[in-house]
Amino acid sequence: MTETKPPENRFFPLNSGERRVVVLDSATHAHRHAANSKAAARSEVVVNASYAGVYCARLLQELNPFATIGLDCGIGKDGAGIAGLWFFEALEVPAAAVRIDDVQHGNGADLWENGTISRVNAYAAAAGVRPGMTVADAALVLLEAPDHIVVDSTEREVVFRGDGHDVVCTNSIADALPEDRDRNVLCTAGHTGRSVVDYVLGFRPWGFICSDGAMGKDDSGIAALAPANDAGIPGAAVSAATARMGDGHSTYFDGVISACNGLAFAAGVRVGQSAREAARLLVSR
Repeated sequence: MTETKPPENRFFPLNSGERRVVVLDSATHAHRHAANSKAAARSEVVVNASYAGVYCARLLQELNPFATIGLDCGIGKDGAGIAGLWFFEALEVPAAAVRIDDVQHGNGADLWENGTISRVNAYAAAAGVRPGMTVADAALVLLEAPDHIVVDSTEREVVFRGDGHDVVCTNSIADALPEDRDRNVLCTAGHTGRSVVDYVLGFRPWGFICSDGAMGKDDSGIAALAPANDAGIPGAAVSAATARMGDGHSTYFDGVISACNGLAFAAGVRVGQSAREAARLLVSR
């Protein structure tokens, strides 16, 4: 494919004719488009110059799109500017948002020509869409994506290899594997409360870093640290204000330590330290 700009009718057909891009100035135009379109369900990548929030996602869902791209509107209070990404993620629909600094509100053509991807949901990421891509490039990726995109909900990845011990990101301590026993430091993204104790003691990782879940009543968000210490397992927690819960990669790359047990402290882990530094200290203890 060599064409990079939609024609005037704002349809950008895939070579096979099975999927196409439609560019809208607003998500509120979805109803109008649905009335005039004969597109099959899940055959359109909808690029629209509205914010990528839940309200707009509901409007776009009328089209039963294959994927959507909207504006991030600076993310905004409570992440409302991109909350529609997770709305669509729950429906297994790839969705992405574009930096508002690069484009005009309500101008689909400008979004197509000048937009740069800033945020993606898990299905868009699995399809190959990445922050920093142009809208046109992201749309081409989505046009050529398989009909059924598979997402690994654990998002397990080795992010650091040490001498005999590795740092592994996964979204929950419950997703640990037998191979982690006495070998890997797990960076996970659930709270570190009492329900975590059985997983920690059962899997027995070399060490672990979870979220503090904003601590909660009686510091219940870090209640598992002491029993882990008694069992000989160093552990720490990151502040939920610094890393996204449910995203183990954010724990590792964004997290700041808010608490640790005695064994982790003995390994050099300190409150205020980056989770990345803390994890590497636990690897080399």
